Amino acid sequence: MLKFLKKEGFVELRQSGSHKFLKHTDGRTIVVPIHNNKDIGRGLLKVMLEEINISREDFLKKYK
Repeated sequence: MLKFLKKEGFVELRQSGSHKFLKHTDGRTIVVPIHNNKDIGRGLLKVMLEEINISREDFLKKYK
């Protein structure tokens, strides 16, 4: 997820414990949990995509 967000123009602002805070130049922000190679669950991924205003279909096209 971090690689995808960085490709989309997000930059890391800071890290607090196991959460990285990222911001886009257009003002969008997101918090990404970092938990030792564990996958992000479906529900959390959906919420994260809604936060950055990217549809599931667009994410899947760009991610692959």
